[in-house]
Formats: sequence, C-alpha cells, structure tokens
Amino acid sequence: MTYRLIATQEEIDALLPLIESADEVALDTEADNMYHYHNRVCLLQIAVNGEIILVDALSGASLKELLSALENTFLIMHGSDFDLRLLSELSGFAPKRIFDTMLAAQLLGQDRFGLASLIERYFGVTVAKSHQKSDWSQRPLPAKMLDYAAQDVVYLFELRDRMQKELEALGRMDWLRQRCEAQLASGSNGFAPRGEHAWRISGARKLSKQGLAVLHELWHWRDKEALRADRPHFKIMNDQFLLRLVEEAEKHGEATGECLPPSLRRRFGRRLRQVVKEGLNRDPATLPPPPPSNGRPEPFTNGELKRQDVFRKARDRVASELKLDPSLLATRTVIGILSREPDRYGELLMPWQIDVLRPTGVFEEIARPITD
Repeated sequence: MTYRLIATQEEIDALLPLIESADEVALDTEADNMYHYHNRVCLLQIAVNGEIILVDALSGASLKELLSALENTFLIMHGSDFDLRLLSELSGFAPKRIFDTMLAAQLLGQDRFGLASLIERYFGVTVAKSHQKSDWSQRPLPAKMLDYAAQDVVYLFELRDRMQKELEALGRMDWLRQRCEAQLASGSNGFAPRGEHAWRISGARKLSKQGLAVLHELWHWRDKEALRADRPHFKIMNDQFLLRLVEEAEKHGEATGECLPPSLRRRFGRRLRQVVKEGLNRDPATLPPPPPSNGRPEPFTNGELKRQDVFRKARDRVASELKLDPSLLATRTVIGILSREPDRYGELLMPWQIDVLRPTGVFEEIARPITD
C-alpha cells in the first residue's frame, strides 16, 4: 500500500483536476473529538483512480475547493454519518450521492458491520484497531498512524463492488439508496448543538430539587473548564463523578471530595467545594424550567400497548424472514409514535420499509379504534 500525504495549498489545488475527472471517490476522515472541546477535521483520506491521498486538514490550507469537488462526486464511505456531520460543520459539505458500506452490511443481515470486520470477512485481512482513539491533531503524524488512516479507504471500492452484487441478488439496492439518501439529509444538519437542558445528564431525574441546582452549577463549571483547557468534558470529569458529588452534597450538605479519585481531588478539590456550595445556596426555582414532562411522553394506554405489540410481532416476523435486525424495519421509537398516531407511517418509515411490512396488514390493524 502506497499513499502520499499533502499539506500545502499548491498540493491541494493540484489534486482538484483528479477529483473532478473521477467518476467516484472513496472518502474517510479522522477527527480529534476525543482530545479537544470542539470537533475538528484533522485528516482526509481519499482514494481516487488508483491513488491514495491523505490531506492534512490542519495545515492552514483552504479545503473549500477540494470539498466542493468532492460534493459533486459519487462517494464511497463507511459509517458516513459522523464524517458527513463533521464536514458539514466545516464547510456546509452536502454531497449528493454516496454508497455507505456499513449501511449495506446491515441490509445484508450481517451482525458485524465495522470496517475492520468487513475487511476480514471479504478479504481475509486483519486490520489493526490500535489507532482508533489516537490523537489525530498531533503533528507530525507518525508513520504508523498514516498507514492506519490509509487502510480506511484502500478496500472501499472492491468492498462496494462485492456488496452491491449481493444486494442486487437480494433485490435490496433500492433499500440502500433510500437509506443513503436519508443519511445525506441528516448529515447535512451537522451536530446538534448543546441545548439549555444539556446539563440534565442521565441520572438527573433521581435528584432532589436542590441536587439539581448543584448539578447545574457543577455541569457549567465543567463546561467552562473544558473550554478553557480545550478538552472534551469526559477528560475533565465524567458524568458519574458529577453525580457522586451531587449525592455527597445532598447527604452531607457539602462536597468533601471523598467520592473522587485522589488526582481529581488534588486538581479541583477547592474549586469543587466552592461550586457545590453555590449550588446548595441557589434557589432551585431559578433553574431553567425542564422541558415538558422532562421530555418524556405520557404513559402508554393499554390500547396503545396492544398496538405496539401487534406492530412489533409483525415487524419481527418479517425481519426474521428477511434475516435482518428488526430495528432496520422500524425502531422502538417509531413503533411508540405509531401506536398513538398510526396514520403517520408514511412520514416515519421509508418506502422500502412500508413495502415489506404492508403485506402483513399491520397498518390497517393499528388503524382500528383502540379498545382497552
């Protein structure tokens, strides 16, 4: 495997004619979200016309024209959701056509659909995963990391060819097209911003009102600390430690920090005691009001639960016949919504999902009036 690393504006501009003349391009990205506060594109991996090019996205050179050229090319990607959102935030990247090998593997009924698993399955090659969590923002990038990055695109063309033949034999290529189009649509929105309720982490529902006030102060302290240090939240303090501090404050009326590892106590102990004190002194009534029902719907009625059971059984039966994961036909969330609003199936399901479920009569069944 040979590849070249490019970083200058001249090298990137010289790549444009190759991209623009190509019928298709294999594309992947590496980011630094495990090491920094904001997501950044660190590296682009491109396979085109027999070449593998790694583009240093942190060199300061403009990627605008390159990404514009890639937008107008048929892209072969694997697990494209994160990459599409990442590039959308960088430049409004919005390609028109992709073949996602992870989505293809799911529609082929494969239970292991990571890229390394697919490479092993189709080519008998074991790919090391040693750099999945590496810091891609470091410069210079070690040769081993560059080798690892290049492997992410070297197999994609042939992998696509083999999977496409299998999908065509099963009559599922249109299913993949619909899923890829939905992926493109969702990816063009970038990442959802942290909303005003982001501090209500998992486990917050069990806290007292005063405990919520302490959590609010702790979460926003951590957010400011993470931004200042340019680190993701979990590298400052994970959610479970925040909850332990809140529980300690609820129990003892202060934060002793005994619930934390010694390293965190030494680093943040004094400041944490102050933040917890501010939370204990805060009037819970001044907190941002929770979303309606804390974002949770009203409990399902017996009739709605019956509808869910009817739909789930029909879905599971069809999924078993097709040898697919049932969630590919309809997720738990979709089934819950349809139990209350059965006429929304045309909005919530893709055409191929409707086509495979319609023969069961399930849409007519759940449309019948509820009898508890």
